[in-house]
Amino acid sequence: MEVHVSRAVPRFRRPLTLIAGAALVVPLALTATQPAVAADGYTVTPLEFTVRAGDRSCTVDADLYRPDGVDAQHPAPAVLATNGFGGSKDDGSTDVIGASFARRGYVSLVYSGLGFGRSGCLITLNDPAIDGEAASGLVDFLAGTRAADDGTRADYVSSDAPGDPVVGMIGGSYGGAIQMATASTDHRVDALVPLITWNDLAYSLAPNATGAARGVTSGTPGVFKWQWSNGFYLMGEGQPLLVPSLDPSRFGSLSCLHFAAQACDTVRLLNSGRYPAAATQEMLTYARGVSPVSYLSGVTAPTLLVQGQADSLFNLNEATATYRTLEAQGTETKMIWQAWGHSGGSVPGELDLGQGNLETSYVGQRILSWFDRYLRHDESAGTGPEFAYYRDWESGYGTAAAVPALSRTVYLSGDGSLVDSRSKVTRGSRGYTNLPLPTSHSESSLAGLIGLPDPAPYDTKGTHLAWTGAPLAAPVDVVGAPKAGLKVVSPKTERVQNSGDAADRLVLFAKLYDVAPDGTQKLVNRLVAPVRVPDVTRPFTVELPGIVHRFEAGHRMRFVIAGSDTAYFGNRGIKPVTVVSAPQDTGVLELPVVG
Repeated sequence: MEVHVSRAVPRFRRPLTLIAGAALVVPLALTATQPAVAADGYTVTPLEFTVRAGDRSCTVDADLYRPDGVDAQHPAPAVLATNGFGGSKDDGSTDVIGASFARRGYVSLVYSGLGFGRSGCLITLNDPAIDGEAASGLVDFLAGTRAADDGTRADYVSSDAPGDPVVGMIGGSYGGAIQMATASTDHRVDALVPLITWNDLAYSLAPNATGAARGVTSGTPGVFKWQWSNGFYLMGEGQPLLVPSLDPSRFGSLSCLHFAAQACDTVRLLNSGRYPAAATQEMLTYARGVSPVSYLSGVTAPTLLVQGQADSLFNLNEATATYRTLEAQGTETKMIWQAWGHSGGSVPGELDLGQGNLETSYVGQRILSWFDRYLRHDESAGTGPEFAYYRDWESGYGTAAAVPALSRTVYLSGDGSLVDSRSKVTRGSRGYTNLPLPTSHSESSLAGLIGLPDPAPYDTKGTHLAWTGAPLAAPVDVVGAPKAGLKVVSPKTERVQNSGDAADRLVLFAKLYDVAPDGTQKLVNRLVAPVRVPDVTRPFTVELPGIVHRFEAGHRMRFVIAGSDTAYFGNRGIKPVTVVSAPQDTGVLELPVVG
């Protein structure tokens, strides 16, 4: 039975609804320290810290959760957490994290990330030298080697050595990347649990699903994900209005009010639709420099990666790239693909950080065991399988010793069919033409965040090509990232692709549909693979976003390439495309099939 995944917004992302544009009036932050508040089993103390962050000093707003009975004679390990983009320590999940772990006996310190809530400084996208340095100052507090601005000290956190507290980090999205940024330079951090975060921000904002030199990182500039990127840009630049403050460290320039200047430059270049080589390389260097792909070599803390299947912002391929890098360098790591991500996908029983259901959800239990093992040093605490994935066709999580490998190949026939043997390929050619306006739709990226309906995915006739397989005799379970080998013919592109402006290269979008017996089709989690083809005279490989999906018996697979997508910038100019098939020279689609 097919389960329709909800696009409801997980609670920990609720601050993102500020994109909706509703007027929001927030009183100016008061600097007076508020008194500690007693709760069931713990005490919460608001604190402020003046920290060094790159070339600035600024205030970090935090709450300290101290469990009852924890003191210098009875110390406890600590958990450090911060918010997702647009949130603060007071949002619907960060504060719940603090309370949930305090009830379990952990000292919890939750804080508003730089540039958010009442914390100062610019938004620098979790730069290790800035955001990581600020977080390291909070680790100093947990180590007892520095005090909060009001003189409060924490002399009751367990330690591995003088000045080295036992501390783990947890958080989602923006609050996930900061963990790796911190741990890459501060090896006092003992365990990480990054949820639904990125590996390479250049891929996240402008992905190219071909030509990856390592992980998801391609040498060819990608295709601008304009809806997500501009939504976050507007949210970030609006922080001084959404959370007014007179702190001068929160302001940049009139042309880039609240971000680091290079972040604004990146968004402006992407929006320009022109990608000259020098400027584009500078943009890619910056985006990757503030991304885990550039500093994972410094991460030695055991890391439990949790990524969402319903996520068109940071897809499963990003977590897989991080996982493989950590594993290859010997860092203890395991990975979970849960149901929900930035694009919704919440299902009953899954982890809900807004509810704090750690004890009753599979992912929550894995997180608790991870911290028990690496913070409480409980050798009896099992950390679970190497790889686990939510599946909607069977109860419980599927598990494996590794991410499944590609194991089944089908071929793109000239008559528009998908066949299981080269000998069945029909010789032929077919073509499509991209038009000036988008003619294919995968998703409205921000629809789920602001409560708007999202039309079903579609492709307009004449602007895409499709290959459809025969009805399946038995269910086929795909777990991982399919790959397609393609070759296209586009003389108009060939004439301009070496102009020095990457925008002149051909753009296309690859995707995989599930077609039911009645002809209705489902684009799994509304995910597509944007491609800027490096050279149309050569074959290229496309890595589609990872999925976990059962194609039921009687259903058919449909592979599509299209000339546009409403969520992305597309081609500059009209570029007709032809695909030629012959038995010994045709496109292929490889699938990671399990079972």
